[in-house]
Amino acid sequence: MQTLLDVQNLWVKFPSRHGVFDAVRGVSFTLGRERLGIVGESGSGKSMTGRAILRLIRPPGIVEADQISLDGVDLLQKSEKEMRAVRGQRISMVMQDPKFSLNPVMTIGDQIIEAYRLHNSASKSDAYNKSLEMLEAVSIRDAERVMRAYPHEMSGGMGQRIMIAMMLIPNPEILIADEPTSALDVSVQRQVLDIMDKLVKERGMGLIFISHDLNLVADFCDRVLIMYSGRIVEVCDADKLHEAKHPYTRGLLNSLPRLDAPRDRLDVLQRDPEWSVTPSVSGRI
Repeated sequence: MQTLLDVQNLWVKFPSRHGVFDAVRGVSFTLGRERLGIVGESGSGKSMTGRAILRLIRPPGIVEADQISLDGVDLLQKSEKEMRAVRGQRISMVMQDPKFSLNPVMTIGDQIIEAYRLHNSASKSDAYNKSLEMLEAVSIRDAERVMRAYPHEMSGGMGQRIMIAMMLIPNPEILIADEPTSALDVSVQRQVLDIMDKLVKERGMGLIFISHDLNLVADFCDRVLIMYSGRIVEVCDADKLHEAKHPYTRGLLNSLPRLDAPRDRLDVLQRDPEWSVTPSVSGRI
């Protein structure tokens, strides 16, 4: 499998009054043309890992790594101007809540057209047609009406589809999806995942799917990294997630209700201080 992204020994640090806080601690993994899930509790470093890849951590935050390599080129060596050409065009990121990602005073059409023209020398009419095509690709009916609408007029599911359309219109090699379905109901969640899955397969992209929902990741991804306290504690194939060995992963799985194995009481996760100090497991292939 061709390696699109190679992250080696990634650290994200934030200075505080009490010393330096390590949000991500020595994480290493590779991404090919696959769906890679990153799961863990809130605060485990999942989103920070995604943001660090795109160098979206602003001072006083510090990003350190042996390398963050995209097609063999280290992103840490690029200037901010060069990174702007990478963001969107080569690596796109779908944030958790579209309400905070879409500009409330611009129409949806203007925002998608802007995202397209930023990376392509296209006329406004070509960009308009491409935007319509992209909205239809994410299963939005009456795309012309949606192009004229404002973000507050859209439901959560529609907003998330619009964000996916906007992130995929430059045709990136990698999509980082940061909990894209957490604010959606189950039926809409499935639709959004099916759309992402179809587009990723059709375009031969790499997908980093960040989530706290283990069952969703086991069903949707190819490979899974389990993070705890800024470290990767276990790496496994998604279809074998329920056979995971690490006590943290087992604890997370046992705290979830299952229709095929009902229980009177769910287990409470018992944490071991050793998990926080054990070196990160490598997710590199």
